[in-house]
Amino acid sequence: MDSVRTSVVCLFVWGLACWNGQCTTLAGKYEPTWESLDSRPLPKWYDDAKVGIFIHWGVYAVPSFGSEWFWINWKGSNTTEYVQFMADNYKPGFTYQDFASDFTAELFNATEWADLFVRSGAKYVVLTSKHHEGYTLWPSKHTFGWNSMDVGPHRDIVGELAGAVRATGQLTFGVYYSLFEWFNRLYTHDKALAFLHREYVDGKVWPELQELINTYRPEVLWSDGDWEAPDGYWKAKEFFTWLYNDSPVRDTIVTNDRWGMGTLCLHGDFHTCSDRYNPGVLQKHKWENAMTIDRKSWGHRVNAKLEDFMTTDELIGQIATTVSCGGNILINVGPTKAGTIDPIFAERLVDMGRWLKVNGEAIYKSQPWDYQNDTLTGSVWYTQAKSTRTSNFRTIYAIVLDYPYKTNNVRLGAFTNQVTKIAQITILGFNTALKWKPTDDGILVEFPSKNEIDRLKLHHAWTLKITLSSRWS
Repeated sequence: MDSVRTSVVCLFVWGLACWNGQCTTLAGKYEPTWESLDSRPLPKWYDDAKVGIFIHWGVYAVPSFGSEWFWINWKGSNTTEYVQFMADNYKPGFTYQDFASDFTAELFNATEWADLFVRSGAKYVVLTSKHHEGYTLWPSKHTFGWNSMDVGPHRDIVGELAGAVRATGQLTFGVYYSLFEWFNRLYTHDKALAFLHREYVDGKVWPELQELINTYRPEVLWSDGDWEAPDGYWKAKEFFTWLYNDSPVRDTIVTNDRWGMGTLCLHGDFHTCSDRYNPGVLQKHKWENAMTIDRKSWGHRVNAKLEDFMTTDELIGQIATTVSCGGNILINVGPTKAGTIDPIFAERLVDMGRWLKVNGEAIYKSQPWDYQNDTLTGSVWYTQAKSTRTSNFRTIYAIVLDYPYKTNNVRLGAFTNQVTKIAQITILGFNTALKWKPTDDGILVEFPSKNEIDRLKLHHAWTLKITLSSRWS
């Protein structure tokens, strides 16, 4: 459904940002250049948090087939399986907009969702406020008749979840927002004119983004749907200048790198580079691995198979490898049209929470070490605790992803030059010091007996806590 066409003036003059006739003085320290905007320090909370939950929810949960790209696959590319699905299950003349009345969310309970996310051990939550279909999960003044208050659940989903998430006292709230909309006529008109006109941006995107920020004050703004046009079309630098200088979340908000061609993996508070980005090596800039438990879709789908879902072991492996290399991880679930989260998603999240309850000190507030992956045992990934120069000790965490069933010990090559500094080695969840010995190529650490590991319910991955003395010598 198309946005209401309005006459909006959007301009940028040095020192002023104006949207819809209202101007804001840009008295802050950030200027509308990437050099200035990229100099903004990353808010500390985000780097400390490490683990977040992504939620893809919208009208696409009604057909629940294929992926959240259902509409464009059906009506844009005319993909055979989508066309056939509609022919087999819906009457002729059925439109995508007709799905919206069945997006009922009658079982949606924001408090239950927030409680599950707390149990998962996540520290922040990012909800799709608007995906590429253009349907907003809040009563947007700029999306008449195509939002969750006007059609579907008749509820302010963003507002309800924001309130429940913050009420936990343990989670930070954020939103995803798609810049483009597949079938919005303002956008397709601008596109036909090679993005030399900005009627869609001036009349829809920026007023709506400012409404979203001012009303709900998210501390993550996860942009997407940018790739068809340059950042100049989206007026990204001008928007960032307002966001960082004058918005109500200017001191705490973080943004990603999807703000137009030429920005991906280059600009923004954290880089995403691609979906499911996990480079396996240390990055120079803060980054995030946005990934899905359902490997084939971000939105809910009824045609998913068991093998499509990531196992708990695989999920925790993603956490370890991501955080070791300096990233955060954003783990996606796709709720049903009724507003429930399928048990298989919940099980993975609760399993993750149990693991983080024991091993969280190796994840939260950690930082990369000198090594990320061990040189001898490839299933071992490292992090280290943040410390100060007043400390006489340095704490390294070695996260072992594969249990050493055959030998009950693990070889660590990263400590070849650190042997004399090792004060103690323990395993998180098992307080007794472990036996270890130096070898020609590192150290050999003996695990506790397997029956003790099982008795203590230490599953999925095992974290060695290695204390080194005289860090600053």
